[in-house]
Amino acid sequence: MLHFERFTLDNGLRVLVHKDESTPMVAMNILYDVGARDEQEGRTGFAHLFEHLMFGGSVNIPEYDEPLQMAGGENNAYTTNDITNYYIQLPLKNMETAFWLESDRMLSLAFSERSLDVQRKVVCEEFKEHYLNKPYGNAWHLLRRLAYTTHPYRWPTIGEDLKQIEEAQLDDVKNFFFKHYRPVNAVMCVAGNVTVDEVKALSEKWFGGIDAGDKYERKLPEEPSQTQARRQETEADVPLDALYKAWHMDGRCTPSYYAADLITEILGSGMSSRLYQRLVKEQQLFSSVHCYHTGSLDAGLVVIEGKITEGKTLEEADAAVEHEVGLLISEAVSEAELQKARNKIESMIAFEDMSLLNRANNLAFYELMGDAAQINDEWAKYNEVTIESLQQVAAQIFRTENSNTLYYRKRKTAQ
Repeated sequence: MLHFERFTLDNGLRVLVHKDESTPMVAMNILYDVGARDEQEGRTGFAHLFEHLMFGGSVNIPEYDEPLQMAGGENNAYTTNDITNYYIQLPLKNMETAFWLESDRMLSLAFSERSLDVQRKVVCEEFKEHYLNKPYGNAWHLLRRLAYTTHPYRWPTIGEDLKQIEEAQLDDVKNFFFKHYRPVNAVMCVAGNVTVDEVKALSEKWFGGIDAGDKYERKLPEEPSQTQARRQETEADVPLDALYKAWHMDGRCTPSYYAADLITEILGSGMSSRLYQRLVKEQQLFSSVHCYHTGSLDAGLVVIEGKITEGKTLEEADAAVEHEVGLLISEAVSEAELQKARNKIESMIAFEDMSLLNRANNLAFYELMGDAAQINDEWAKYNEVTIESLQQVAAQIFRTENSNTLYYRKRKTAQ
């Protein structure tokens, strides 16, 4: 069980304190309630661009990394469709350096054309390297567009189109920052051998004077229920044909999420999974195959993807996948198979909890979802999934009309 205490500053910044007397380090995690789903169509990629801009210097600190390195610290960040997360780990004696650095960039970035130009170029190169020039790099652009017609999960975190990032202007950037990167839209977790009084004093000193900002009220269009199977084909210079299949599932905060998570473990997580054993080892239809879900806060996707073995067809592979998900619906999993999936998830939870940074990150995330105390109920919710309820959720997800299929063909060279 993870223990923590919480308080809220007058400007709305929610602060969690997790005491761990066994470590000489302190972890600070600041989670902003903004992700790619909060962008406007035609102006996407901003949340991810900000992940980079936040390291480009703030109003009083021109260089972010140098003072942190001098204090013996390390940091990083990541962006998803739902959140933007920044984290620091440094020695306890230098804890105040983290408060100083993070509060100044929450106060205001040092907006400049030069900083925007530098980070815009970095993001554009990332877009080209991973999404335009890499084999299968655009698969998720295509799959999201196929699966979502309305919700802003239609585009990935990097953005919908390279041009939209290239054309981002300084005023656009400022408006996005002061709309989302405010104390009232953030959760901070401090973990280590610290007391609540210490953290409260430093939080008041460094964050208390920052303007609260307006609470962001999210009003996103809900994705309508899919009523017809969708298919798409594309081809490119890739080494093997690839199959991508996606089905809509309920969001992260729903009871069925836990059954869906167990389903992906059973079907396609690791070499002992059903899909690997049957479609890679036995039938040799795929050279690799995986099943996972997006874990989205709003309704997400269960995905099966794999590279097709040379000499086999996409049609054969697709039919085999459909057969396997059909078996999950028609024939109940065994208690042993369900328990094995539970055990793997329990191990992952326990492994995550070993890291101070992960604990700070996870506590902040659960607080954003509604209450950090929920983190201690997770394992019980997996245990509540029965063979029958798992089968019911599988039947709900793997309906034919709920499927989205992308055939990614290897381009045939001229003879």
